Amino acid sequence: MEFPDLGEHCSEKSCKRLDFLPMKCDACQEIFCKDHITYANHKCTSSYKKDIQVPVCPLCNTPIPIKRGEMPDIKVGEHIDRDCKSDPAQRKRKIFTNKCSKGGCKQKEMIRVTCDQCHLNYCLKHRHPLDHDCKTDGKSVSKSGAQRTNTASSPLVSPTAQNVIPPSASFQVGLTEEQALQRALEMSLAESARASQPTLSPQEQEDLALAQALAASEEEYRRQQQQRQQVARKLSSQ
Repeated sequence: MEFPDLGEHCSEKSCKRLDFLPMKCDACQEIFCKDHITYANHKCTSSYKKDIQVPVCPLCNTPIPIKRGEMPDIKVGEHIDRDCKSDPAQRKRKIFTNKCSKGGCKQKEMIRVTCDQCHLNYCLKHRHPLDHDCKTDGKSVSKSGAQRTNTASSPLVSPTAQNVIPPSASFQVGLTEEQALQRALEMSLAESARASQPTLSPQEQEDLALAQALAASEEEYRRQQQQRQQVARKLSSQ
């Protein structure tokens, strides 16, 4: 005696078995027999919805919570920049304390890069007035008011932590990052040629400090990129 209305056929094309106790895959919602109910056995195309892995910080071994659809390497990089308790990450945060005032930008620099119009601090990428949508409403902001704004938005740093001379405003405006780096290298070569001279003028000392700071910032940026690439490769290999 046959019961055609009982059971369902397995959705696996190579099986099609009539199973009286069929099971539904919780990812793709298809019906399978007991031999093909697992994601691997029926090659489930929706298994990624259930296969959620939590990335781990390579420095402090702390699990990093991420939302569905977020890139793990980006969240790990943000954790290293802000919350990581490891010694290398904390030393880096003590050096890079000048946060960019551009909304949404979390980049920090070793030295202050102040806009000569709004007198706020920005990173090298947003230092030009056009890059940070500089708005002064036709009125220049006083330096004392800008200093109070920057002090409220930046952490307190001991005098010994910031021993680099701030760059001049004329050097910041109108230069791209590549041009700034090129000028820093040129000043470094010029300084090497003037090594035989006994003393340097105040302007030369300021230019030398700026060149060294820009070179260090560029090197730190490259180091961050390499570190994030290593984290991404480590996560992809897991």
